[in-house]
Amino acid sequence: MTLDQTPDPSAGTQPPPEFSVVVPMKNEEGNVAFLVDAIAEACAGRPFETILVNDGSEDGTAGVIRALQADRPWLRLIEHARSGGQSAAVHSGVHAARAPVICTLDGDGQNPPAEIPKLVGPLLAKDAPATLGLVAGQRVARKDTASKRWASTFANGLRARMLHDDTRDTGCGLKAFRRDGFLELPFFNHMHRYLPALFSAYGWEVAHCDVSHAERHSGTSNYTNLHRALVGIHDLFGVRWLIKRAKPVRPLPEERP
Repeated sequence: MTLDQTPDPSAGTQPPPEFSVVVPMKNEEGNVAFLVDAIAEACAGRPFETILVNDGSEDGTAGVIRALQADRPWLRLIEHARSGGQSAAVHSGVHAARAPVICTLDGDGQNPPAEIPKLVGPLLAKDAPATLGLVAGQRVARKDTASKRWASTFANGLRARMLHDDTRDTGCGLKAFRRDGFLELPFFNHMHRYLPALFSAYGWEVAHCDVSHAERHSGTSNYTNLHRALVGIHDLFGVRWLIKRAKPVRPLPEERP
């Protein structure tokens, strides 16, 4: 996979961002402007950046993003020459980010950007514990079809029984986490679905936060229930293997006399 990063025009003229919003996008041409405006409204008054990762889209997603960048110095574009999947897009966005705290959301408009301050707040607080690595959103009043909700409930129940990650909705795209903590984790396809279990396995504390959910703003889903089920079962055993072999402790902060 090749990675093409557009220049970051805000780096030399804007204050360093407190947090970076990373949004993976594939064929989301109709959702770009809506999401960008909603993110700007939610984050107004705070130094932030938004990184939209175009994951090999075959529509006009990249062109819409470039047009919006003209008067938005906080908006950045990362591109994959071909689709690498949602986890690869998130991983590329986190690598490119300049802030120590990352907030992710899906590119379909179903994760309301208004929830961003609620998620990043615990990590940016002056009294935030140094051990807090992830704040995971958990959707309430989901706006999905009955079949999709049933499939998600089944998958979450199976995952919870196998991984014991104390998370009822690990598939929610709204998450905030420490950038350095995320980059310590082993990368694999679909890892974004297992972040609570992975952060816990690598010695970080995980907090949970109820978030709202909306209907898809535009377009159609890139995944089917069958596709999610097939890859989910395969990944679940792999994640369980990784967790059993993860480093179980974190070093204490270094103290000098």
